[in-house]
Amino acid sequence: MSERHSMEPTERIKTAATGAMSAAKSQTVGGAEENPSPTVVDAQTVEALIADWPRMAKSAADEIIKKYGQPNEAIPSRLIWYANGPWKRTVVYRHEIPHNFPQPHTDVVEQFIDYHVPPEKFSELAKFDGSVIVERTAGEVSARCDMEAANFLALNMMHEIVTGKLTAEEARKVYSENTSAYVMNRSAPYAEAFQFELPREETADKDETTIAGAMVRQGVEKAKDIVG
Repeated sequence: MSERHSMEPTERIKTAATGAMSAAKSQTVGGAEENPSPTVVDAQTVEALIADWPRMAKSAADEIIKKYGQPNEAIPSRLIWYANGPWKRTVVYRHEIPHNFPQPHTDVVEQFIDYHVPPEKFSELAKFDGSVIVERTAGEVSARCDMEAANFLALNMMHEIVTGKLTAEEARKVYSENTSAYVMNRSAPYAEAFQFELPREETADKDETTIAGAMVRQGVEKAKDIVG
């Protein structure tokens, strides 16, 4: 059997059924929400993990630890905090992603909030900043940069774009001005905190089921295959 079709037929059906049951359970009794560990990783373990990280990654980890304390989870590739300050989740990565907007740096800190972005706004956000990441199904938006201030700034610009106050090009200009002001220790509210109220309502987009008719048609064709 080719690698493309490596899953056995019975396993395909079993996987689909398991997925459907999990979805039904989560929508009736809950359990699909994030369930983070309430514990934290001890400082000695964390320090050993990040000791040989690249400079920017280690610096970012140290800054987040200084502000929010030890992470809830830690593995050699990343540190993770849950419900830290205004954030749903914060991840500091060992791997650095080069990024030239608004100036050359590396992206190492990703921070998440619950937020619903209408699909028609996706392209405009992509034009604004490739390090603003929309998770439509989960109802999350994250920003990934070199420090928390830049993530506040990016997500504030995201909100301005989604609400129609700024275009992508306008947001890029505001972002650049605020970054410069922040670096020069001048007033930069967009980089210091959220300038909008974080959503309290459901933000996930479960989409809609479209497979029922297709499954009936495929079942008929499968029966034809069997009887020849």
